[in-house]
Amino acid sequence: MDSGPPLPVWRRPRAWLWALTGVVTLGFLVALEIAARHYGLPGPMASQAKEVVVAPKSGFLLYSGMALMMLVLTWRQRFIAVAAAIGIDLAFLVVRWAAGIEVTDGHPFGNGALWVLLGVAVIAVTRRTGPERALLLKGVGLGLLLVAGRKTGDTWLLITSKTRPTVLDQYVAVADHALGNPSWLVGRLVTATGPIGFNFLDIVYGQLAVAAVLVALYQLRNVAVERRFPVHHLVRTFLVIGLLGPAIYMIFPVVGPLYAYGTGTEHWSSVTLWWSDTSSSAPWSVGDLWPVTPPPVDAPHPMPFDGITPRNCMPSLHTAWATAIFIHSRKGPRFLRYAGTFWLIATLTATLGFGYHYGADLLAGVVFTLTIEAALRSFDRGWDRSGLRLVAYGTAVFAALLVSYRYLPLEMARLPWVSGPLLVLAMASVVYGYVRTTARWESATSPARAPETQPETV
Repeated sequence: MDSGPPLPVWRRPRAWLWALTGVVTLGFLVALEIAARHYGLPGPMASQAKEVVVAPKSGFLLYSGMALMMLVLTWRQRFIAVAAAIGIDLAFLVVRWAAGIEVTDGHPFGNGALWVLLGVAVIAVTRRTGPERALLLKGVGLGLLLVAGRKTGDTWLLITSKTRPTVLDQYVAVADHALGNPSWLVGRLVTATGPIGFNFLDIVYGQLAVAAVLVALYQLRNVAVERRFPVHHLVRTFLVIGLLGPAIYMIFPVVGPLYAYGTGTEHWSSVTLWWSDTSSSAPWSVGDLWPVTPPPVDAPHPMPFDGITPRNCMPSLHTAWATAIFIHSRKGPRFLRYAGTFWLIATLTATLGFGYHYGADLLAGVVFTLTIEAALRSFDRGWDRSGLRLVAYGTAVFAALLVSYRYLPLEMARLPWVSGPLLVLAMASVVYGYVRTTARWESATSPARAPETQPETV
């Protein structure tokens, strides 16, 4: 039976969804740019535009974005793209050397990768049509979104420090007694390892986006052959986490034990090999307690803090992203599964051991990620009762964690043998619900095994 001519683009629901997503994203970036300029800060769009010429803040991130884009190219086109990016970077290097320009902030490479990304976009618009143009533009958009996400996050963190003059660290620190003050414990362990342990974890912690790209490259490895993207992949989860997480920072501003109960990055000045800015936050902190002396169990109060340190602890987005990497690496080869497990363990160790987060932040980060993963997968397969129930439950547990940290910290600290297991059990229940529900989804969509043929009997 003839299904008739295809619907025009403007009548396709998915086309409308992509158009609406593009408009909302552009509006968000413009609003963030205006807000940043209001506070005298560089906005994400202006910052990205400057990197067409000036030394980029992260050359590795730009090349990672280019690597994602190259998934839509043929092998010949990939070699040309890499050669062009390296050639442009060498040209910039020569020009800066001839002009006596010294790169003091950022990396001396990465401009070439950005030029290639923009060049492929121009080629897609001017030299390609139909599905081929759409595929190229999706690849470029994926690469640029990875970079824009980092820029947007940096700008948002600066805004949190300007708009939230008080922080709620005392509440989380008191509640963390129910978990045994894990940041203080792991902080002492990392301090005892000296420069080797600290700098090793610092590399792992700082290159989380590179680990995500490795997993995404595996998931998207067949895009060039199939000429389409898979329905669900890690990059989508990463971007949604980065979009929604900072909103919670505004609701529950926390700077972390290193700053609120310590001396800030000055604590690591004697062991770090690459940090150039190791300032002290001692004038704003409760006292020089971290990581030796756990905070007292007293009635918590909001405390003023400086206008520089980001309020970026609740939930722990590094934990959220590392959890997403772990989840998406489960279906990869053995090496990728081991790498995903290693990155999760190392990231959790670093977030606690560096004093960036309390244990309560990590529990919230895991629940946050699993709820987002469930929502994205439910959207892809069509919302049903199991998907709605899982997302609603994850959202309720996440909200309950935040409410308990804010309004019940003293009760939690005074009954640690009750409240601690309850917190862990709440997180574990979301993990169990996610694993059980997604396993049922996958078993329902997997092809049924054909019955074995029986030999005929005469």
